[in-house]
Amino acid sequence: MSPIFTWANQLTLLRMLLIPAFVLLVVYGEFGWALVVFMIAGLTDAFDGVVARLTKQKTALGEWLDPAADKLLLVTTFIVLTLPDIGLVNRIPIWLTVLVISRDVGIVLTVAIVSLAAGPRTFRPSLLGKAATALFIVTCVVVMFFNYLGRPSPVVDVFIWASLVITLASGIDYIFRVAKIINQH
Repeated sequence: MSPIFTWANQLTLLRMLLIPAFVLLVVYGEFGWALVVFMIAGLTDAFDGVVARLTKQKTALGEWLDPAADKLLLVTTFIVLTLPDIGLVNRIPIWLTVLVISRDVGIVLTVAIVSLAAGPRTFRPSLLGKAATALFIVTCVVVMFFNYLGRPSPVVDVFIWASLVITLASGIDYIFRVAKIINQH
């Protein structure tokens, strides 16, 4: 039996523990420190998989914990960067936050329903889904950076609209992938 608290899983847990710190820093207007904490959390995401492979310590817990930590970080970040009345010069529009969260909830529910109805299935993330996640992270970084500078920027708008496009595209792609899996069953 492999250990539960591997180095990789500890990095993932660190990412989860950084989320409340990030939220508090944004709420209290410490946008530079919030950006630093968000980037550290992002680095733990990059390194936990590498560490698991290098140390040959992939665990079932890590396979569930890592994507859960990713979703928790992104959803929390989108919500916090949408909040009114906390001094943000640049905010993520509520319609984008709702769309991104709805997409993720839809994916999780679909996986659960298909697994219950047709038996366990492996749903590997698509290239488009990974690109969407990467763009969401970059969008959050851009929003936080221009909040740190304290000025609005059209660059923020470009990333917001790009996030909308990739959210819709990856959602449609996912629907077709699920339909294909269901039709094969």
